[in-house]
Amino acid sequence: MKGFLAHAERILASMVMAGVVAGIVAGAALAAGAQQQQPAAQPSSSQGTGQTADPPADQPTDPATEQGIDRAANLPSGLNPIPAAPKGTSTIFGGEIKNIDPVRDVLTLGVYGQRPMKILFDERTQVYLDGKRIPLRALAREDHASVETTLDGTAIFAVSIHELSHAPEGQYSGKVIGFDAGSRELTLAANGSRDPLKVRVAQDASIVREGQSAFTATRSGLWDLRNGSLIALEFSSDNEGHGLTNKITVYAVPGAAFAFSGNITFLNEGLGRLVLVDPRDQKSYEISFDSARTPAGRDLHLGESVSVRAEYDGNRYMASTITPD
Repeated sequence: MKGFLAHAERILASMVMAGVVAGIVAGAALAAGAQQQQPAAQPSSSQGTGQTADPPADQPTDPATEQGIDRAANLPSGLNPIPAAPKGTSTIFGGEIKNIDPVRDVLTLGVYGQRPMKILFDERTQVYLDGKRIPLRALAREDHASVETTLDGTAIFAVSIHELSHAPEGQYSGKVIGFDAGSRELTLAANGSRDPLKVRVAQDASIVREGQSAFTATRSGLWDLRNGSLIALEFSSDNEGHGLTNKITVYAVPGAAFAFSGNITFLNEGLGRLVLVDPRDQKSYEISFDSARTPAGRDLHLGESVSVRAEYDGNRYMASTITPD
């Protein structure tokens, strides 16, 4: 009996050993089959190593990349992958580009009567110099520029920037809103224009009064370039591209008295305002009046001929008397 048991143990050990070997062989075969079905690894884009690199197991992959799809190559024709410029109501600001920060993509625009504005720009911004398109990298500080802007969230974004390399030439008329006697810089605003004109007054500039005899009887000069004065000027560009004027005509200064006569072409008694055409110069004059001070203003009619004595206060002609002719 003991001999039989020993023989049986030897047979059982042989069977176990055979099963282990068979399992190892089968596992090796399965592994080999899996390697044959797995795609060959693509060579790494890095140079000089000659090795392949597989993405980390925990790093997500783009299904399009796994399928060999190039998204950029499959974009519809003409479609720019750069995001479109912000859409919305656009506003144009004119002024001087004082600073450009190419790191933060921010420019500083000096706008008359306001604090300097910070405006964002990027590769979507179109830049023009003297009407010609230029690269964004050529954007530079300029004294004369207009910037079309829109809101990008809460920030102001530049849709387009138009720069002038020199001041325009021609004639301009409006109201003086600033004059620096030291630099001789004159700032002029015209009705209906949001952008003031800045020019330098030449040392030998001609400054004369024009209009009614009582007004022109007083000699003119730099002292007439006070805030509120109504003037016209001719200007050109100097060697540095800045506006320079050699001829200034003064039509009214604050505190000057005037006499007008003519037919009323517009009348608003509620606002205390009338417009008449003076036949002596064929010009229209808007005159304000206070019915409490000028009782005749209550009985005025369109087309009526009147004589008006008024004083210019820097903003308007204010009637002191109105007399029907």
